[in-house]
Amino acid sequence: MSIRRTTAAAAIGIAALLAAPLFTTTAQAQSGKAFDLSPEQAGRPHTEKVAAAVAAVSPGFKFVKDGVFTVGVSVGDPPLNTYGSDAKTVVGTDADIASLVAESLGRKVEFVPVAWADWPLGLVSGRFDAVISNVTVTEERKERFDFSSYRQDVLGAYVAVNSPIKSIKEPKDIAGLKVIVGAGTNQEKIVVEWDRQNVAAGLTPAEFLYFDDNGASQLALTSGRADVEINPNSRLAYAAAVSGKTRAVGVINGGWPLTAEIAITTRKGSGLADALTLAINTLIRNGKYREALARWNLTDEAVEQSRTNPPGLPKV
Repeated sequence: MSIRRTTAAAAIGIAALLAAPLFTTTAQAQSGKAFDLSPEQAGRPHTEKVAAAVAAVSPGFKFVKDGVFTVGVSVGDPPLNTYGSDAKTVVGTDADIASLVAESLGRKVEFVPVAWADWPLGLVSGRFDAVISNVTVTEERKERFDFSSYRQDVLGAYVAVNSPIKSIKEPKDIAGLKVIVGAGTNQEKIVVEWDRQNVAAGLTPAEFLYFDDNGASQLALTSGRADVEINPNSRLAYAAAVSGKTRAVGVINGGWPLTAEIAITTRKGSGLADALTLAINTLIRNGKYREALARWNLTDEAVEQSRTNPPGLPKV
């Protein structure tokens, strides 16, 4: 296994250049897809109240505000939860899902931005009704929280549009390649294990490249300094659609070799999870769910059915 790292200083200017379009009304490169980042969100899908979902809320559950579904969000990279062009309105896939679920419950949605490390305390203390912020279901988290699944937890394998690589789905597919991956991440553990298996089988080792900035990794990929990037699919799918310079060649479950799911998170035993699961399944049936994912180029992450407290990743 070969490792190469970049410096933060070399990446800062590149990142600023590539990130600049994300703070206009739409995010779009010359040949890419436009995403609506306006505070009005005219294209956000809407739905009707689902009486069965409302009835499924436990009589003992108390919402933070009357007529409102209050949702904790960690605002970071698009397309999950990010700030719109006014630098204050929360937009993205998770925001769309939150809005649809709120409407299914006959309520308005209100977002409470929170640092990722602080969402468990905020949820337990009753600061918000639920967290919709790319939370993976794990067996350890299930001891404290309930879950209603709504997306697959997947990694994406992306290459430059002119790359000869057609598919990356299993260990042998990365043999001999220069692979961009996040340091200290779950995806790094996966590709390092793939590389270990390849070397044991007599295949050419991969070379892993680590960057301190998303813009720098994109430039390395499109310039040919790297063969493939394997990182969270949501970010790479968004970048591919905006720039038009990269394309997907595979998706890998983030729990490989197990299956991991992303879920709406609620307080353990609060009596809200089953109602949210029912609401999501209604959205899946009426097409609004896939409409929300397609709006942000994330249909590869769709689930066929929402489940309350599905099997989670095992304790480490």
